[in-house]
Amino acid sequence: MRKILSSICATLLVLGAAGQAGAQDATKPMKIGVLADMSSVYAGIGGPGSIVAAELAIEDFGGKLLNQPVEVVAVDHQNKPDIASATVRNWVENENVIAIADNATSSTALAVQALMKDLPKATVLTSGAGAIALVEEQCSPVGVLWTWNVRTTAKSTAAAAVNEGKKKWFFITADYAFGHGLQAEAEAVVKANGGEVVGSVKHPLNTADFSSYLLQAQNSGADIVALANAGTDMINTIKQAREFGLGKDGQSVTALISFMPDIHAIGLEAAQGLLVAQTFVWNRTPETRAFAERFKAKRGVMPSDVQVGVYSSVSHFLKAAQAAGTVDPVKVVEKMREMPVNDIFATNANIRRDGLLAHELFLVKVKSPEESKEPWDYFEIKRPVTIEDAYWPIEQSKCSLASH
Repeated sequence: MRKILSSICATLLVLGAAGQAGAQDATKPMKIGVLADMSSVYAGIGGPGSIVAAELAIEDFGGKLLNQPVEVVAVDHQNKPDIASATVRNWVENENVIAIADNATSSTALAVQALMKDLPKATVLTSGAGAIALVEEQCSPVGVLWTWNVRTTAKSTAAAAVNEGKKKWFFITADYAFGHGLQAEAEAVVKANGGEVVGSVKHPLNTADFSSYLLQAQNSGADIVALANAGTDMINTIKQAREFGLGKDGQSVTALISFMPDIHAIGLEAAQGLLVAQTFVWNRTPETRAFAERFKAKRGVMPSDVQVGVYSSVSHFLKAAQAAGTVDPVKVVEKMREMPVNDIFATNANIRRDGLLAHELFLVKVKSPEESKEPWDYFEIKRPVTIEDAYWPIEQSKCSLASH
């Protein structure tokens, strides 16, 4: 009897330790939490479409992880870090959430990653935000930055524009961490390539009227007006810029970051000629086309880069957790780094020690209405942007994990 009791106690201790390390309640389904902007400025590039993307990833994986069913739970964080943090805390403590995907807006993504670094109960799969701090000063052993980041995007777009002769720059910038970071990264590239910044102006998130900002840009003498904003802010800026006549008399407009749903909302007539960096072009290969059309059948629109990034990150997470035999976020991220990423989003890509997924991008030009050959055919690929050209050396990283 003593031997039996000793064996039972030992088993309970092991199970308790496993629970501390991230094992979940076997009586409940495991859940992937989609934390996103469901109704505001970034809903079109993430939001409900990110839910579909996560569901497709689970479906393709077979619906179960470590013999437990996997489901999706989603919340609109309203772009507020306090709501995001409270949601995630409840998820991991009460709802068996093992990973958090999308994480749109830099402020909410940073808040969630910081919480899970202190309370490591779920893996953070950021696709919707691009703050460099996520993989620099505030990097985490349980977080990965998947789809895009402000440095790579700014470098790819700004360098191409300067090399085309656009030397004098004016910035219209979203007044929060993402916009500030995007402008700073682009400024560095502009100056390094012989350009100059002649002015800038900042606007609040979710602005409706850009007239005063556009007038300042128009009168600045800049060769190019660069938009360091995104989502509906960028869409509204482009639309109103065309109404103001920006783009005439040699002055051009560029969006430092934009996604296909943005171009769809703007329309090719107004968006044509924009030079932008993309991480996913839906009709590039038969495989990307097949996935995009499958997504469209469920959602009604083609996927954005962010949504495809959600699919890819959740898929890789599930594969890594299965291979590791655990959902402990530290161990899962370690396994994710060991395994190369090969799917419809990235080919021969790897997660670096700082948590950054380094993958190829594409420099594209938005087609004119006449150049578009089918619905959603918006991008002409000018050239690929290689991993070597797009990213900075890991040795330059400020992440504490980079030297490990």
